[in-house]
Amino acid sequence: MAPLLAPSLLAADFGNLQSETERLAGSAADWLHFDVMDGRFVPNISFGIPVLQAVHRHAQQPIDVHLMIEEPQHFLSAFRDAGAANITVHYEACPHLHRVVQQIKQLGCRAGVALNPHTPVWVLEDIAADLDLVCVMSVNPGFGGQSFIPNTLRKVAALKELLVDSGSAALIEIDGGVSLDNAAALVEAGADVLVAGSFVFNSPDPVATLAQMRHQLSALAADTEDYN
Repeated sequence: MAPLLAPSLLAADFGNLQSETERLAGSAADWLHFDVMDGRFVPNISFGIPVLQAVHRHAQQPIDVHLMIEEPQHFLSAFRDAGAANITVHYEACPHLHRVVQQIKQLGCRAGVALNPHTPVWVLEDIAADLDLVCVMSVNPGFGGQSFIPNTLRKVAALKELLVDSGSAALIEIDGGVSLDNAAALVEAGADVLVAGSFVFNSPDPVATLAQMRHQLSALAADTEDYN
């Protein structure tokens, strides 16, 4: 499968989310990444259900919802109803993680689990086969525009090995500090989905930047096929 691109709306112009969403409709974006922060699990507050409803009305791509919140189990159906195609919760926020994952799947959404930079991949060993998505945080959650943590590459490779050993088809998503400088290395390590926020929306032309990322990853995929 070709790597998926998921621009993060956390870095978009909040005053023009409709136009930002609409101009991504014909871009290389495969998903739209939607970060929800509650000021408790992370030290910041972003946007929530009413904004997701508004974005969903204008989105052409599936919306990938990342819940950086405490007690996410109380809000899963509301986010699904607001337009979420994927719902990712944090391992660190869910003492009953298996139950929450099953709730998400019963709602008809892809079920994802996110891991903070300090959380080892082996904590997912007993639940990996149930997951559709694992989001590896390559920055500390809560703020956009942070620098990529280099150890993420080793972590992605370890996660890929765990998923293969578990017989899991879960996609590996990378969130934080993704750019053209590290996209190819992340895919080579095993990443399937790249979330890019500031790199995309702080560029002069986000659509052109996504096209450039797609071109780089397509060239990488072609080289890999030729090698094999």
